Amino acid sequence: MRQARLDAVLDRALTDLSGSYGGFMIHLGNRLGLYRAMAGAGPLSAEEVAHRAGCAERYVQEWLNSQVAGGYVAYHPASRTYELGTEEAAVLADEDSALFFPNAWQVVASMWADEERSVEAFRTGRGVAWGEHDGRLFCGVAAFYRNGYRTHLVRDWLPALDGMVARLEAGARVADVGCGHGHSTLLMAQAFPQSRFWGFDPHAASIEEARRNAEAAGLGDRVVFEVRDAAGYPALEYDLICFFDCLHDLGAPDLALRHAAESLAPDGSVMMVEPFAHDRVEDNVGPVGRLYYSASSVLCCAHAISEGGRHVLGAQAGEARLAQLARANGLSRFRRAAETSFNLVLEARP
Repeated sequence: MRQARLDAVLDRALTDLSGSYGGFMIHLGNRLGLYRAMAGAGPLSAEEVAHRAGCAERYVQEWLNSQVAGGYVAYHPASRTYELGTEEAAVLADEDSALFFPNAWQVVASMWADEERSVEAFRTGRGVAWGEHDGRLFCGVAAFYRNGYRTHLVRDWLPALDGMVARLEAGARVADVGCGHGHSTLLMAQAFPQSRFWGFDPHAASIEEARRNAEAAGLGDRVVFEVRDAAGYPALEYDLICFFDCLHDLGAPDLALRHAAESLAPDGSVMMVEPFAHDRVEDNVGPVGRLYYSASSVLCCAHAISEGGRHVLGAQAGEARLAQLARANGLSRFRRAAETSFNLVLEARP
């Protein structure tokens, strides 16, 4: 037993355990409005934070101390006050920020709620379909990804596609495959009023929510949401077909790509936004890789297996594997159009 290595392993385990507790504190702080109560307010006493958030002071004081210990909140001993910095507020308090993180812990909560399903899946090899999971998964994924799409989709990703913005401005047909609650679809529809949009997803509850979101946004006349799988939606000669963080979840991504290739208008494009990954396991070591491999273990691979698992790509499939699959299914022109720390943006064309 090497003591230094043992100490390092124990330190990692303690850090993970502390982070697990801390994640729930972040979720609680978001749900109770504690971060919002502190944002931009400067130093506040526990009593002032509690009053602003409508919570009991003793609970809030203990919560604040957990935030100080975790490095999210500054403590001023002389005045016994607490302060949320501008940078911390961007991550924890601003619900419109692309950096807003608290919604992600709904996904973690769904993993714990689905523990027995995951245990059975690991032991039997059976799949777990998206719709079988705890409801917090759908809300957490939709809310967490929405802000990133809001920041990057119209400003960065669509302009990175060859000639696509001009087509959208003139009036294009766009399919959003695996649209979930429809946030990505509606962002594009708001930005390009001359174009028409179709959102497809096999999860009926998500489509119902997407329709509500479309009506609330006043876009029901240009956006249609339908319960369809990735290889069964109408082939309407779309100028753009999008897969936002979902291609790797499919049991038959090859069939989905072939259907997309056959459903494009002349010189149309397929845009695949996928989790950022290198092509080799050893190059995906770190927080982002760990996050995606973990989610993939119980969510992405599980759903792909539930759909028959012709290909179980997982969330860290990597660009080379995706390119090979696209080229084998009618999309011979393939390139990386853009990237972020969390995403690869890939364009494929026949």
